[in-house]
Amino acid sequence: MRLLFITDFTEQFAYRLLRGILKYSKETEPWFVLKMHPSYKDSLGMKGLVKWAVRWKADVVIGQFEPSDDVTLFRRHGIVVLAQDYIKTFDNIPNITADYYGTGAMAARFFVTRGFPNFGFVGYGGVCWSDDRCTGFTEEVKRSGFNKVHTYNRLRINNFWDNHSDDLIQWLETLPKPIAIMCCDDNVANLLLEHCKICGIKVPSDIAVIGVDNDEILCAMSDPPLSSINVDIERGGYEAAALAARMVREKAYEGEDIVLKPTNVVPRASSNIFATSDHAVLSALQFIGENSMRKITVKDVLEVVPMSRRLLEQRFLKETGSTIYQYITMVRMNVFARLLIETKDSISEIAAKLDEPDTKSISRRFLAVKGCTPSDFRKQKVR
Repeated sequence: MRLLFITDFTEQFAYRLLRGILKYSKETEPWFVLKMHPSYKDSLGMKGLVKWAVRWKADVVIGQFEPSDDVTLFRRHGIVVLAQDYIKTFDNIPNITADYYGTGAMAARFFVTRGFPNFGFVGYGGVCWSDDRCTGFTEEVKRSGFNKVHTYNRLRINNFWDNHSDDLIQWLETLPKPIAIMCCDDNVANLLLEHCKICGIKVPSDIAVIGVDNDEILCAMSDPPLSSINVDIERGGYEAAALAARMVREKAYEGEDIVLKPTNVVPRASSNIFATSDHAVLSALQFIGENSMRKITVKDVLEVVPMSRRLLEQRFLKETGSTIYQYITMVRMNVFARLLIETKDSISEIAAKLDEPDTKSISRRFLAVKGCTPSDFRKQKVR
């Protein structure tokens, strides 16, 4: 099978999609993949691109296409084509799309449970996946009893690097604080964090930020490290490959959309906070978040927060709705869950990474928090 893959390879999304395609290839037949940047498509034009794909003997084309691109030209020449969502979804070919609304709602629930009184969204105007994430975020916030979401949808996807800083900075400075902001993807979230630094806004105490796609390199290079929503992109790549192979075999089969699902929030320092003015509780929350991979106790927290256990417990419960021990457990079980999804390590190996020599003990705590065993959780989330 010969695949022409037209996408922006500066992002991990494309490589995670390819990992899914590779998995399908290993299980079925070898695929030869030729990577092409969208700028080459633009220089050739659609007719020129189709002629090029025919000469190269492509069986399948997966790519980012503009709304004006006549994608049916590929099918007229016997080439299967799938569109990776870019600006809009197509009605006449299958799309690799996602539950954008559900992703926005997941981000909203994450922030609402942390007590934020104000909410915002930053994204691209007129781009399907950004608009739908904004809608999901906004409607979930309002369902939770809040009246307003501050939105900035003036970024433009075709000139991301030319977006004017002054306008965005002015918007940031006028926002009520503290505020929780969802960005339409990790690139935009990284841009927002940089602008917060420029105008002296503290993250996450003034503005908490979350992105989408969990681009690990981008998230780690952000300052502070960026929280993000993980999406099952690899599964989507596998299903897209299976769909394309069937469409090649069955000429009359028109296919259907591949819908990627959000799986979990990967919390990092950009959102690792509750909205509280209690500095003692903030210090405790920060310490717990920074030591989520280490087996810490309430006693460890008290060593960095000089206060009686009784008083800190009372204030912590008031601000977060949980005891210190319960919160430590929740944070560590969330890390455990993330590692179950993102790695192929055994349960005992993950437990060891979390400084937990007793696998049975941590598995019991995981069951109490998540409602299922670590093995069942992995089966449910990893397809």
